[in-house]
Amino acid sequence: MKKTSLLAWLLVAGTATAALAQQTPEKIKVKHKRGKTKTEVTAAPMVEASTPTVATPMAADWAQNYAETITQADLRQHLSVLASDEYEGRETGEKGQKMAAEYIANRFKELGLVGPVTNSDNPYLQHFTMVRSTWADGATLKVGTGSYKWLTDFYAYGGQGFQQPTTVQPVFAGYGIEQEGYSDYAALGDVKGKDLLILLGEPQTGQGTALLGKAGQNSKWGQDFRAKLTLAAQKGARSVFFVDFNPNSNFAKTAARMAPYVSRPSIAFKEAADGPRPTAYFVSPAVGYKMLGTAAQTIPKYEAAVSKAGKPVTSPFRPVKATVMAPRKTEDFTTENVLGFLEGSDLKDDIMILSAHFDHIGIINGEVHNGADDDGSGTVSVLEMAEAFTKAKAEGHGPRRSILFLTVTGEEKGLLGSEYYTDHPIFPLEKTMVDLNTDMVGRTDNDHEGKPDYVYVIGSDKLSSELHTILQAQNEKYVKMDLDFRFNDPEDPNRFYYRSDHYNFAKHNIPVAFFFNGVHADYHGAGDEIEKIEFPKMEKRARLVFYTAWDLANRDKRIVVDSHKK
Repeated sequence: MKKTSLLAWLLVAGTATAALAQQTPEKIKVKHKRGKTKTEVTAAPMVEASTPTVATPMAADWAQNYAETITQADLRQHLSVLASDEYEGRETGEKGQKMAAEYIANRFKELGLVGPVTNSDNPYLQHFTMVRSTWADGATLKVGTGSYKWLTDFYAYGGQGFQQPTTVQPVFAGYGIEQEGYSDYAALGDVKGKDLLILLGEPQTGQGTALLGKAGQNSKWGQDFRAKLTLAAQKGARSVFFVDFNPNSNFAKTAARMAPYVSRPSIAFKEAADGPRPTAYFVSPAVGYKMLGTAAQTIPKYEAAVSKAGKPVTSPFRPVKATVMAPRKTEDFTTENVLGFLEGSDLKDDIMILSAHFDHIGIINGEVHNGADDDGSGTVSVLEMAEAFTKAKAEGHGPRRSILFLTVTGEEKGLLGSEYYTDHPIFPLEKTMVDLNTDMVGRTDNDHEGKPDYVYVIGSDKLSSELHTILQAQNEKYVKMDLDFRFNDPEDPNRFYYRSDHYNFAKHNIPVAFFFNGVHADYHGAGDEIEKIEFPKMEKRARLVFYTAWDLANRDKRIVVDSHKK
C-alpha cells in the first residue's frame, strides 16, 4: 500500500470515526459469522452534536511514492544476473554483452515500454556494425642498426598501425601540450600526416610541482597520454611515439602489465566519420634516446630549460628515421544499444533520456571482470527507474514528457554506443531536453570513506543553470546526500566529464548530469563484484536520479540552455 495514500486515508477515516462515535445509536446489532445468535450492545445515550469538520485529504507526493519502489532488493536481483560469471564480463560484441542486451530488452518489454527502433529484428535493439581489430604477429621496430622487440621494447595502442614496414621521420613535439600561454606546437607548423615523438608527463616548476596544474596538482596533460593523443589527432598526426624518461619508471614492468590489454581486441566504427585515428606507440627510454639521436644526459637539461623558462624551448634533439611494422587483423561484427520508450502526456514531444552503459571489459587472463559497479550499478538503476515510471503511468500518474530509457554498448571502448545513438538518433536531438547518465553508483571512493552518503554530480552546470539548481533542490527535499561537484572543475586532471556517455549528448548542446561514486581499487579489475556493492547507498543514489527526472519530466517549461562552461 502506498504510504502517502494510507496517511491521507487514515486522516479521513479518523475524523469520520470520531463523528460516528458521537452519533452511535443506542443498540448495535452484530451478527456473528457462525450461527444465528444476535448480540445487542447498549451504547451511551445519544448526544446531539454539531456538524463535524472533515479533514481535507493531504495531496499525495507521487514522486516519493514511486521513488520508494526503487529498492535494494530489486537492484540486487537484477545485478546478480547481469554481473554474474555467466555473462562473461559483457564485453562489447561478445556473447555476454548480447545476453545482457536480451535481458534488458525483455525487462523493458515486461514493463510495457515501447521498443522504438524501426527496421530491426527486435524493436528494443539498435544494431550497428563495428570493426574488431587485434595486433597480428610480426611487429618490428628498427632504429639505425638496432632492432627492438614487441612488448619488450615497444608496444602500441589504437589506430590502424603500419601493415607493412614503414619509414617514419619523427618530429619532436616536446610534451605535446597546447593551451593558453603554452604550446609545443606553435613552432612546428603543420604536422598533418607526420609522426610525432612526445614526452610523457608534463613540465615541472623548480619546486617539483606541475607547471600547468592547479595549486601544484597534475594537469590533464600529466594524468595520462589520452589528452595528448587527442590533440595530436586533431592536428592530423599519422602516429605518435610516447616515451617516459622518468628515472623512477620501469618500462619492462609497464610493458608486462600492459601486455594483456594490448593483446585484447580494440573496436571502431565500420566507417569512422573522422577518418583513421593515430596509433600511439610506447617505446622504452633506450629506444627513445635512439629516436631522438641523443644520450641520457641531455634529457634532464632540456626538461630543466623548460622548467626555468616556464614555456617550450628549442630542443637540441635531431630525431632519426625509424622503420616500423605493426600489422593488425580485422573483422566486422555487430553490437547493439537497448532502448525502451515511455510516452508522455501533454508534453510528450519533449524527450528525456535516462542512460547507462551495460558493457564491461570481459575476460582478461582467464579472469571474468564482471563490472558490478562499472556499470552494472548504473544499468540496474535505469531498470528500476523504468519500473517506477511505468508503474506511475499505469496508475494514472505518468510523466508529462516522454522518457527514453537508453542502455548503451561500447562505452569501455570509447563511448561508442552513445556516439552511435547521437549520430543516428531514434528521436530528434532537438526534441531531447536532457540526459541523466548513471555510471558507477554502487561503491565508495577513498575520499569519502567514513563520511556521510554522497554522490559526485558532473556536468550539471555546464549547459543549463536550471538543471544544476533542480537536482540540488530535489536532493535537499528528499535525499539529503552530499553532492560533490569537484569534477565540474574544467582543470580536473581526471577529465571525468569527457569519460562517460553523457558527453556525447553534451556535444550536441543537450544538458546533462552524470551521477558517479568515483573510482576505487577494483576499478576495471576482477574484484569489481556484487559482494562489494553497497546497496543502501546505491538505492539512495538511484532515487536521487529518479527525483530529478520526475521534476524534469513534469515541470511546465523545458529547462533552458543558458550556460556554456568548459
